[in-house]
Amino acid sequence: MMRRPCPFCAPDPQRVFLEGKGVFALWDAYPVSPGHALIIPRRHVADWFDATPQEQAEILGMIPKVREHIRVAYTPAGYNIGINVGEAAGQTVDHLHVHVMPRYPGDVPD
Repeated sequence: MMRRPCPFCAPDPQRVFLEGKGVFALWDAYPVSPGHALIIPRRHVADWFDATPQEQAEILGMIPKVREHIRVAYTPAGYNIGINVGEAAGQTVDHLHVHVMPRYPGDVPD
């Protein structure tokens, strides 16, 4: 992956909407759909498999909380939850992040 300053190590505080001890959630800068959010560990770790079990557990525990923020603000019809691991899988930032993407009827071709 290309080396550039990590946007998740010092995120824009205006985009952060939920914080935990070791993770935080922010609104995606390039959303797939309105309300697209990311859950990110505070420690710079490349991907899911490099995260500690504690970081993984805290990330998973934050998914329902992020979903509730999205539900209240955007009332989507469904959700995608995803983790891209490696450039070949679509990971564009070399810092673990979990996508919580709200979905709406007709937002993508069937």
